[in-house]
Amino acid sequence: MVLSTGILAATCKHLNFDTTAPNHPDNFFIMTNSPQAPEDITDAAIKNDALTGASGAGHAPGWERSALETLALAAIAEQRQARRWRNAIRIAWLVFLVALVWLGVDKGSSTTDTSTPHTALVKIQGEIASGSDASAELIVAAMRSAFEDKGAQAVVLLINSPGGSPVQAGIINDEIHRLKALHKKPIYAVVEETCASAAYYIAAGADKIFVDKASVVGSIGVLMDGFGFTGLMDKIGVERRLMTAGENKGFMDPFSPQTEKQRAFAQAMLDQIHQQFISVVKQGRGTRLKETPEIFSGLFWTGQQAIDMGLADQLGNLDYVAREVVKAEELIDYTRKDNVAERLVKRFGASIGEGSVKALRALPALR
Repeated sequence: MVLSTGILAATCKHLNFDTTAPNHPDNFFIMTNSPQAPEDITDAAIKNDALTGASGAGHAPGWERSALETLALAAIAEQRQARRWRNAIRIAWLVFLVALVWLGVDKGSSTTDTSTPHTALVKIQGEIASGSDASAELIVAAMRSAFEDKGAQAVVLLINSPGGSPVQAGIINDEIHRLKALHKKPIYAVVEETCASAAYYIAAGADKIFVDKASVVGSIGVLMDGFGFTGLMDKIGVERRLMTAGENKGFMDPFSPQTEKQRAFAQAMLDQIHQQFISVVKQGRGTRLKETPEIFSGLFWTGQQAIDMGLADQLGNLDYVAREVVKAEELIDYTRKDNVAERLVKRFGASIGEGSVKALRALPALR
């Protein structure tokens, strides 16, 4: 502080600033025409500091207090500015999250004009499983909204799925039959690339199935997959220590051997589910189905082959069905998806559930 003050004083002196002119109209220093080199200015500043000493004797009384007050006020102003920025950022994040939730809720609900005749669309895409976009919960809710809308002339299921859970597919198929009888409206299935396994389980409940000639249709069968590592464990000398209460409790464990009795039990269960699948297909397709030994074997066919076998009715895409079959070219999508708020809640619930599972791992498993 002393050095800088000395430099300023020396600069004023050697540049011939007149600092004794208080009555100057602008209250500025008055400069005369006798400039000096920068080296001379620096030397003069050092000499001035030596004369005044480190105690700041050449300054006005109370200058230290004034400087400290200035620094304190600057620090307070800086803290206030930083606090304002933090609050602004927090408010911006809050607005962003509210906007996301609003957009999610807005997209999750369908806005339809019930006075306008239209074709109601429900998409079934991806794996059919609980918690997915093609879960029974979401598909059934979408179908109910579509059937209940008075402007909907028919409901079209747009399917592109390799299959999934027979339980989820069974729930959807049952609801199709209930809603058809309740509302007296037709429902059609339109296949894009794939309609296999559990997806065909759902499509079988429709009044008609439309396919592309290159679509993949069928795979009427049930599977249960897994791995067995018992031979590998014997070779590398690893022992599996699995304790159960009940001789068959761990028969699906990949590190334990499987007996013939257990294999027969699993096969009987698969055969029963397969028969349920076959029954649904026969009920849905009726006399249109041309049964062969291979039709329920789990094989799949092209869309044209499916028509020849009675698994599908005719060629046609979504626009064709809406325009030529339903006679209501306007399409309104009733497909439901989890909105942002619901996904956050589910993830929060899943994290709590995971923590509970970790806490209970030391207890005997009852599952």
